[in-house]
Amino acid sequence: MTVGVVILVHTALDRAEQVIRHWVAGGCPVVVHVDKGVGDRTYQAFVGNLTDLENVRFSTRHRCEWGMWGLVAATQDASEMMLRAFPKVRHVYLASGSCLPLRPVKELRRYLDSRPRTDFIESATTSEVPWTVGGLDRERFTLRFPFSWRKRRFLFDAYVNFQRRIRFKRRIPDGIVPHMGSQWWCLTRQTLSAILQDPARKTYDAYFRRVWIPDESYFQTLVRLYSPNIESRSLTLSKFDFQGKPHIFYDDHLQLLRRSDCFVARKIWPHANRLYQTFLNDEVSPMKGTEPNPGKIDRIFSKAVDRRTRGRPGLYMQSRFPNRYRENGITSSPYSVFQGFSELFENYEPWLAKASGARVHGHLFDPNRVMFDGGQTHFQGALSDSASLRDYNPQMFLTNLIWNTRGERQGFQFGPMDTQPIRDVIARDHNATLAIISGAWAVTLFRSNRDFADLRQEAARLQIIENEHLNLLRSPDTKARVRIWTMADFIESPMEVLQMVVDEMSGKSGPHLTEAPRMHDLQGFGQFLQNLKNQGMHPYLMGDFPVDRNASFKAPTKRKPYLVR
Repeated sequence: MTVGVVILVHTALDRAEQVIRHWVAGGCPVVVHVDKGVGDRTYQAFVGNLTDLENVRFSTRHRCEWGMWGLVAATQDASEMMLRAFPKVRHVYLASGSCLPLRPVKELRRYLDSRPRTDFIESATTSEVPWTVGGLDRERFTLRFPFSWRKRRFLFDAYVNFQRRIRFKRRIPDGIVPHMGSQWWCLTRQTLSAILQDPARKTYDAYFRRVWIPDESYFQTLVRLYSPNIESRSLTLSKFDFQGKPHIFYDDHLQLLRRSDCFVARKIWPHANRLYQTFLNDEVSPMKGTEPNPGKIDRIFSKAVDRRTRGRPGLYMQSRFPNRYRENGITSSPYSVFQGFSELFENYEPWLAKASGARVHGHLFDPNRVMFDGGQTHFQGALSDSASLRDYNPQMFLTNLIWNTRGERQGFQFGPMDTQPIRDVIARDHNATLAIISGAWAVTLFRSNRDFADLRQEAARLQIIENEHLNLLRSPDTKARVRIWTMADFIESPMEVLQMVVDEMSGKSGPHLTEAPRMHDLQGFGQFLQNLKNQGMHPYLMGDFPVDRNASFKAPTKRKPYLVR
């Protein structure tokens, strides 16, 4: 008893010839089907090159188009020829011209000899398979598909929609339950002959002729009628991406293919010389005697699909620039945003950098220039301090900054005086941590030497901007971690807040702070706020700030720092 191989060939005939000779040398008869789309002269030359092999036959040619009946018809004719021409064949192995044996043929023969009545074919109902792509799982068996999905996409979609609209449903032949699976199977002579000689074959063929992708359901369904022992798996390694397209194996996949322990792999790149030289040489390809286990490399393929579809967190490339809300994280690493701290304290940035060991910038989104740490004009990743370049795409500026400084915690100042388009990005970034002292922007106005009428107008504008920002941060859509203190609450216990900020920036709970940055002199600030009120502008974001700073200050209800999401 032996194994017969049916090979469906449509391209790279030189590689197919190599593989056919390998199968024959291993003691396997081969029946070849060549796609009718291949030119007659090319076909005749291909046949002529193989005339020296006695155990090779060529079956009736069909036009094989993806998803159409021709692939099943070609398999039927080639299988019938195999069973008729080689009566000693016990198992029939279906392969394609782009398949490559990974282990010695005699090892496959020994494996099948120990399982003489086992059929290896993926066969699962539509409710049990996760790989159907395009929304057509059960419908592929209840609608008609006379048009090619690849060549006549418009007619294909229009006809499917028409059938859905009129609620058309085909009747599934009695006695069968539609199953699906890989088209690359290995069936026993008994099972395969029962399928091909079934008295109801004409009925089944007429039905499956209008099923979508029948090569993945015809044998997979009918095998359930006759096989006494099915192993629902394929002995051929074939992997598909998230779009349902097969992965192509190249020379650099050599070790990966060896690890799979599978007997055959598809789809091999025709120019993968190293793969063909290695696996078509039994001396180089050692016998392993192990059970095929494609699951050993599934993790690698899963990671590849995840990387292709989601990318790396915070990395945007020309080859993968996702739409909004479909990013795999807006930025790549955690960072901190401070609002009101640099307005309230002198030299806040260098103090925080020294206390936390992190990188602390000034106002990166200042309208005039980007205030990098230390006043640099250029920063890592060739980032410029040009405000116009930054404002061309503020989100990309931020993501580049965080990506280019991976491994080093970044922090920067932000406030209502800065350009605001970035605030929506920060709010929905789960890597962002915001510490906000609301109303602290008024300290800058208080310390400025400007006409009071201008100050009142500017204070009204800044309060509106900050209030909008705070409302955004309180939205349920906010992903950033947010802490907000009113200015009045903050100055009651600044050390507690500063300790929290330093611990968060350093990533650990350090020793208690023994020094703090110097706070600006706020003598007269309460009167400044009262003057704004007297002029008709009501500053409410600062909290209940007393007119006399030296007076006993107690808020009616002490508000604790709170976390928004």
